[in-house]
Amino acid sequence: MVMGSRRFLSKGLKYANFTPTNFKLKRALVVTKLSRYEFEQLRHPELSREQLEQKLRDRGTDVDMVLYLHNLHKDFEKRVVQSFQDVGCEVKLASRLEFRSSLSKDVMRWADLIVPVGGDGTFLLSAGRASPLFALSQQKTPIVGFNSDPLHSEGRLMLPKHYSDNPADAVARIKSGDFKWMHRSRVRTTFLGNNGKIPESTDLFRHTEVKMEQVTTKPELLEKDMARKYKAKMKRVLPYLALNEVFIGEHLSARVSHLQLVLDHQDLINKTKCSGLCVSTGTGSTSWHTSINRITSRYVEDLLRSLPNSSLPEVAKLLENTEEIAQQYNRNLLFAPDDPRLCYSVREQICVGVWPMPKTFKERDFVQSVFVKSHCLDANLVIDGSIMYPFNDGAKALLEVHPEDALLTIALD
Repeated sequence: MVMGSRRFLSKGLKYANFTPTNFKLKRALVVTKLSRYEFEQLRHPELSREQLEQKLRDRGTDVDMVLYLHNLHKDFEKRVVQSFQDVGCEVKLASRLEFRSSLSKDVMRWADLIVPVGGDGTFLLSAGRASPLFALSQQKTPIVGFNSDPLHSEGRLMLPKHYSDNPADAVARIKSGDFKWMHRSRVRTTFLGNNGKIPESTDLFRHTEVKMEQVTTKPELLEKDMARKYKAKMKRVLPYLALNEVFIGEHLSARVSHLQLVLDHQDLINKTKCSGLCVSTGTGSTSWHTSINRITSRYVEDLLRSLPNSSLPEVAKLLENTEEIAQQYNRNLLFAPDDPRLCYSVREQICVGVWPMPKTFKERDFVQSVFVKSHCLDANLVIDGSIMYPFNDGAKALLEVHPEDALLTIALD
């Protein structure tokens, strides 16, 4: 069996065949966020503007702030569109809801550049549709994002915040080619089974069940060694790639998730009971991955005070720098967006009695691939917190990184 790590012989060469050499900006697709006010309008289409605002006030919502943020985003959106038009670029505008429709594939083929305007959620949606597995062809449509409200949104996936003050500067640099290409690794999810079928997905953004896209991957026969190892006959690659992470766990968070993991196609089966599994990319290492694994200065302080020699001067000096120690630890959790590795994190792993099995199983580590088998009652596999698939007892999935799946983005500064 070919080990996943053999694909990555040279980090400098792994994206060589996936970078445009003749990029010309003529057509831009601007994908705009759904503001809180627009979301409420969709929830209550039967209400007039006055009735909706009164309903929100009765709920205790600060309507003036909701409207202020809505108008702030809309004004910035117009500035971004105008900036592209000023450099002779044709622009099409699509909301997050429109971009989720099947029409997005046609618009993707039209666009030279996808421009999410809003926050990281809008960027993740755009990235999901800029997938070579999702589109009809293997074309790479690059993405560059603008943070419409840097005062209230971190926007780690977007351009630096100073371009929110003057988006025209960023557009001029992109038009002139004054930028660098950046590849962000993504997780490919492959379902393994005996019939090649996969369940319908649920769109968590709309909270409604949606069918698989018409253009999707076909079931394939598993190679003999894979079929024997994982006791399956067919494989089916999902058309959605995870830019941040794939999460697997029970739908009810209070219920224990029972999972089996095989790391890097080894012969060892690791069994765990936990609060779920998060498999993250370098891009996602700044997000849920860090939230799961970060420590606080209080944690460092408690750890140091628990030492038998906590009264020694050396320990006392460390106790004066607990915040710095915690911050350094948390910074070390991050890894590069183009890193070909995955990092899995087992949330709140049960470490009592026989669990985990074996006892040497690490609750977090870097890998090239993760095979997961579910022994859960009502679990889900969730891609970037948005697309959810049932993943109950007996379900099997293989999570990997392939260079050709990387998201092509533009970096300034």
